[in-house]
Amino acid sequence: MDHELLDRHLLTVAVDVLNTPYPYVSGHVATGPDDTDITPQRLHPSFHGALDWHSSVHMQWSLVQLLGRRPEVPGAASGREAQAARELLDARLTVEHLAVEAAYLRERPAFERPYGWAWAAMLGAAVRGEPAWSAAMAPLLDTIADHVLAWLPRQAYPIRHGKHQNDAFALLLLHSAYGELGREDVVAAVAARARDWFADDGPASTADEPSGSDFLSPALTEAALMQVVLAEDFVPWLEAFLPGLGEGAHQHLLEPPTVLDPTDGQCAHLLGLALSRAWQLRALATSLPGPRADILRQSADTQVAAVLPHVTDGDFMATHWLVSFLLLATTHQFL
Repeated sequence: MDHELLDRHLLTVAVDVLNTPYPYVSGHVATGPDDTDITPQRLHPSFHGALDWHSSVHMQWSLVQLLGRRPEVPGAASGREAQAARELLDARLTVEHLAVEAAYLRERPAFERPYGWAWAAMLGAAVRGEPAWSAAMAPLLDTIADHVLAWLPRQAYPIRHGKHQNDAFALLLLHSAYGELGREDVVAAVAARARDWFADDGPASTADEPSGSDFLSPALTEAALMQVVLAEDFVPWLEAFLPGLGEGAHQHLLEPPTVLDPTDGQCAHLLGLALSRAWQLRALATSLPGPRADILRQSADTQVAAVLPHVTDGDFMATHWLVSFLLLATTHQFL
């Protein structure tokens, strides 16, 4: 499938899952007997569909990225696909709907912390060129920024496992998004906490990766964050943290994970692991010398190829979220 056809197909996949109201997983914490209605569109008029709140957020981010990559794709069919994506975003990213989302997060400061926050910030950064969407997102982005600034000083230790609460992943996305949004206070707080939590780490033991439902490599995710935070000081840190990466060490991180049942939501996380590894290996390759960088890039290509059919034509447990991770895996320009 060529790039144009793939982008058109990904637009269709993302629109379809965002228009799929059920199954639905709610993160709602009821405050009393009168607060038990979890109807998705009522609680989250912007971010329903795609199984859960955070997947709805980052699949809408995917639509924005795909529209931006090919804003005027030639051909009637691709025009319909792009139009459907834009109509969905116009319907979801309204002032009224996002005011409900912002109020919900203000009242529940632990909701979707930190994974959903980070993806919402990424969506807000992605729509900067769309005045209506950007203005509607502003209150939600301010609420999340306030939550981040209040949360980081209170948490003594980072969460390091390979699922949604992985703090390195969230900090990486928050650093990127709020940098683009001009919130230097948030960027500085994120960078300082990343140094506090991770600057003295290493060498990392990766022998127990992956766990059975990981979609992130704890080691590679941390390395990708510190590549951004440490800048010119990163290479010595990487050599101490993942010594021998690309030279035979940590070789199991360079091979696609085994997925025995891609229709099971937890097993399907491992499909995302292949894609997040590919994204992070491409990023880390830019800091390594040629032969080692080539090995990391070859691994990234292999892991993407192993998972691509599940992204485009897999079970809903895969398609409802993997488009976003495929976009990260095929280019890390977003961060």
